Amino acid sequence: MATARLTPKPLPADIRLMNATAALLAAVAVLALGAAALGWLARQPVFAVAAIKVEGEVTRNSVSTIRANALPRLAGNFFTLDLARSKQAFEAVPWVRAAVVRRIWPNRLAVQLEEHRPAALWRSGSDSDEATEKLVNTHGEVFEANLGDVEDDELPTLQGPEGSSAPMLAMWARLSPLFLPLDARIDALALSGRGSWRAELDTGAEIELGRGTDAELVARTQRFVATVTQVISRYERPLVYADLRHGEGYAVRLKGISTTLTAADKAPKK
Repeated sequence: MATARLTPKPLPADIRLMNATAALLAAVAVLALGAAALGWLARQPVFAVAAIKVEGEVTRNSVSTIRANALPRLAGNFFTLDLARSKQAFEAVPWVRAAVVRRIWPNRLAVQLEEHRPAALWRSGSDSDEATEKLVNTHGEVFEANLGDVEDDELPTLQGPEGSSAPMLAMWARLSPLFLPLDARIDALALSGRGSWRAELDTGAEIELGRGTDAELVARTQRFVATVTQVISRYERPLVYADLRHGEGYAVRLKGISTTLTAADKAPKK
């Protein structure tokens, strides 16, 4: 005798919707309770930042000075601290170029610092404007710091348009050694808004280098240094001024004497 199998009747659509809604609400409630518990746990004093380990370059500032400058800018605990803002807080400390901040469980921070290394003085504004001196680091970046903290008294002075500090530092590094045959180095280098270069040597002599590519300026300077020593020896007077912007030669002024050296003058005597 066969047994009849009863098939359960499907629940009405409104009942199924009510069940799904109840399950969803229960899941949301569990998640909300979990988030509240985590929030409460994260706010417990045990997770307040208790120590900051400073690593890397700290020659310009003591660890205590760095902490004193940065701590008032930090907000939050181990979980809520914004690392990007913390990085900015440490980079706002004088002489700090870059900072990397990371968390160390459960309540400490580690900060890796890189300091600025001064390579030149930076003067903004033209000769007629009120100039403001800052510093240029070895990366060619302009930064502000107490100039009295700089031990090197022989840093060159760079003056040029905003954003030109990096190429100007590179140009100084290329040109300055070229003046060694004159027992001189570039004490100041200026770049005008029209791209014309001017150098002042530590002997006090001023050199108008003119415009051109880096290679053209280097070649022009090399030709000048190779021949001007003959002029200085002939007249036995110190160099005061030179203008290298002449296409076929250059003009020089020695102490008490002015002269122009042409291409014919520069040619070797037969």
